[in-house]
Amino acid sequence: MNIEKEMEVEGSHIKSIQRSEDSVKVLDYDYKKCNGCGICVALCPVNALQLGPVIEIATGLDAPPVLIDLDKCVFCGMCAAFCPVDAYRMTANGRDYREMEEYPRLLSDAEPNERCLPCALCEPVCPTEAITVVFSPTRDFFGPLREEERGRGKGKIEVDPEKCNLCGKCAKFCEAFLLQEKEPTPTDLVPFEQLLVDEDLCDHCGLCVGICPEEAIKVEGKPLELEEEFTFSGEIEIDSEKCIGCGRCLLVCPYEAMDITKPFEGDIRLVERQLPLCDPLGCHACFNVCPADCWYIGEDGRVKVEGDQCIFCGACANACHCFAIEVDRTGVAHTKVMETPWAEEWKEAISAIVTKSRRRPDLSGVVEPPDIERVPIPEVEAPARDPDLLSRINEALAGVEAVINKPKVRFIWERDEVEEAGEKIGESIKREAAKAAAEADGGDER
Repeated sequence: MNIEKEMEVEGSHIKSIQRSEDSVKVLDYDYKKCNGCGICVALCPVNALQLGPVIEIATGLDAPPVLIDLDKCVFCGMCAAFCPVDAYRMTANGRDYREMEEYPRLLSDAEPNERCLPCALCEPVCPTEAITVVFSPTRDFFGPLREEERGRGKGKIEVDPEKCNLCGKCAKFCEAFLLQEKEPTPTDLVPFEQLLVDEDLCDHCGLCVGICPEEAIKVEGKPLELEEEFTFSGEIEIDSEKCIGCGRCLLVCPYEAMDITKPFEGDIRLVERQLPLCDPLGCHACFNVCPADCWYIGEDGRVKVEGDQCIFCGACANACHCFAIEVDRTGVAHTKVMETPWAEEWKEAISAIVTKSRRRPDLSGVVEPPDIERVPIPEVEAPARDPDLLSRINEALAGVEAVINKPKVRFIWERDEVEEAGEKIGESIKREAAKAAAEADGGDER
């Protein structure tokens, strides 16, 4: 079967393509998504992948963290199936490998459960922007805020800070509420500082009271009369291709309303003896490559990590120039390995994610022949030559050479157009050779 391979580059996408008579396979590697975790390198069955200069890349170098040897690649799709940051996409005749049940793949997702309100906390803390929440209806649905009831001392609104958990539902409903935002950190994931109320804007309609899940809002004034009760709800969407299963949404949620599937189980440690070499403000390599944003600088000025937010991909360990980070994986969440001819290869690949080494053909038992002492062959001594005899032989052969060098003779002989002419020429050469030999013998009395 004729198989052709080629590589194309489109922006940050490096596409390896294999074409055969009945299929076109494309391995699309987006090196801007790749964080250099090296999981694909460990599981590749043919050593077609290797890590690039990940330390330099983590601190600013624009280069692919993983290098692909197109000649070695067998387009098995294992790298695409188990990349925790979705840097690879493998297709066969346009069909994504991750959609094929016969191939296992990595699991990492977040799924809202029955306790989800939803609220406004999870969306801003997601490090990969995988969560989108849409609320309805808003206060505008019930008409504009009543001018006659706004800022005229006819009502009062209070928010109990002890009860309020900054879920943000009221702010998503009515513009009279304002959530003061702040940057979430690994140690404080809540993305809001406080809830403010613009009393000059509030018309004291009272609709927000029923929205608050903690009964933290009290309103006095003229309520807005509705023909029927309403339910303020929201729809939460999670992009499975972006979700890495870090669990930050669950950790920030006051209602434990998310079910998380982490891609890996494991442990992350800081090597104390190496930490004096770490310059967290000047380097920031671990911050830059972490897909879960779980690194921070402690009050002591030293780098620290929140292990419960880590997905144990190991990119930080590869990027650390002072070898101050160690990551161990003890488990991999994946779909079922189907009983296929290549099932054992997939099992070996999954095992390599934990062990960080791939079992490949063992060549250590190959027997090599022992070194044999070879006796040098003695040089052959040339026999003694009679200069006079050699001269007469050369003179006799000169006549033969003269016949062979004639163009007409060589033309007839080489083309063999006239068999009889060839035989005559052959006989002539034989006679000349015999004559030369006879003269040589006659002149040698010995």
